[in-house]
Amino acid sequence: MRTRELPGRGERVADWFDGRLGIHTLGRKYLRKVFPDHWSFLLGEICLYSFVVLILTGVYLTLFFHPSMNEVTYHGSYVPLNGVRMSEAYASTLDISFDVRGGLLMRQIHHWAALVFVAGMLTHMMRHFFTGSFRRPREVNWVFGWSLLLLALFEGLFGYSLPDDLLSGTGMRFVNGALLSVPVVGTYLSMFLFGGEYPGHDIVARFYSLHILVIPGIMAALVVAHLILVVHHKHTQFAGPGRTERNVVGTPFMPVYLAKAGGFFFLVFGALALMAAVASINPVWSYGPYRADQVSTGAQPDWYLGFAEGLVRIMPGWEITLWGHTLVLGVLIPIVVFPLLLVLIGVYPFVEARVTGDKGEHHLLDRPRNRPVRTGIGAAWISLYLVLLAGGGNDIVATRLHLSINTVTWAIRIAVLVIPVAVFVITRRICLGLQLQDRERVLHGRETGVIKRLPHGEYVEVHEPLSQAQLHTLTGELVRHEPRGNPR
Repeated sequence: MRTRELPGRGERVADWFDGRLGIHTLGRKYLRKVFPDHWSFLLGEICLYSFVVLILTGVYLTLFFHPSMNEVTYHGSYVPLNGVRMSEAYASTLDISFDVRGGLLMRQIHHWAALVFVAGMLTHMMRHFFTGSFRRPREVNWVFGWSLLLLALFEGLFGYSLPDDLLSGTGMRFVNGALLSVPVVGTYLSMFLFGGEYPGHDIVARFYSLHILVIPGIMAALVVAHLILVVHHKHTQFAGPGRTERNVVGTPFMPVYLAKAGGFFFLVFGALALMAAVASINPVWSYGPYRADQVSTGAQPDWYLGFAEGLVRIMPGWEITLWGHTLVLGVLIPIVVFPLLLVLIGVYPFVEARVTGDKGEHHLLDRPRNRPVRTGIGAAWISLYLVLLAGGGNDIVATRLHLSINTVTWAIRIAVLVIPVAVFVITRRICLGLQLQDRERVLHGRETGVIKRLPHGEYVEVHEPLSQAQLHTLTGELVRHEPRGNPR
């Protein structure tokens, strides 16, 4: 008679947790969940891993940073600034850079990770935009991602301002000017933010609390909610053989996808560390401490806020006086347009669904060419962003190209009105042309470049039939989308 073997310690621990948390049921349901295998899905992972790197390096930096604007006299390893009066925030930043072991590397990894994080999010959202993955049932997840992008812009601004150096102080002067341009309450907003007359004594401490606690907490919650909805709704996928609106073709989360994701995390971390080790970024010791009576030459914000500065720089210096109050339209209009450009991204899924009357669920992605209007709108938005980014550096463009800054400014003003319209029209025509090309390939096959002479003397080009997989993809797309008269 065989005796029953007693369960091992690991099995007993697993049973204990399963009886209280139901981890076996959850694991059986989600660990084998299928993820599509396509390079564009890595964009979201780059965002996630950059965020993790930001948290890790940020925790390290908080151990040494002093968020105080109390003035001290610097006596440290950076000799050119010895004996200079500066804030504790700036002095501690110098200490991190020159006296804390690994401090400069951590600072630079943190800053590079922030830039990659925002770039990854913007690229990730544009991938979703052009392929239409924001449609039902993923509108809420789109709003979560858009909220993360919006919060990241301000999180970057707050973190960039913490060292209290001359460059970041110039940015704070810009923020103060924008607040003061708000009618009626502008002065109160400025006094509240800076804790008194600009520059005040509380701004670094307030930004520090927002930067390390409030905004990261909200972003972490949004990231978790975003991932939960991704798992709940299942991944979208491109059309192809065996792929329908009801299934997902790919690899299981455990162990294949998990192993690949773990390796990719270390690749991202390693790339950020390499960038930080070989490419200097934000060398605050070169700018010196902030002084309210000084402005840094050639001051430029990080790229993701360059378009906001571009709006202000290209705007004419208009002012009007109403009921004894002066409205500085040269600043007020740009700070109204700035959020509108971002809001257009957030509300687009709802606008498209209303305009097209599309209320169905979608799990297969569009090819951008089959949505010419949507693709044109996205390309026009990107072109407007790039033009405004150039406007944010109009002084740099003028000096590098030896041009008049007035000429550069007027060229950008005209480009803001002309280029997005031209890009929309050209992109839409290209998409329609590509659709017609796809139809020709389905009907006649792929052109081989081989010329054949027929018995009666006619010369024709030999066409090679498409594979069944290509035909499946193209014909499926052509059935679902018409090339002309498409409301999208």
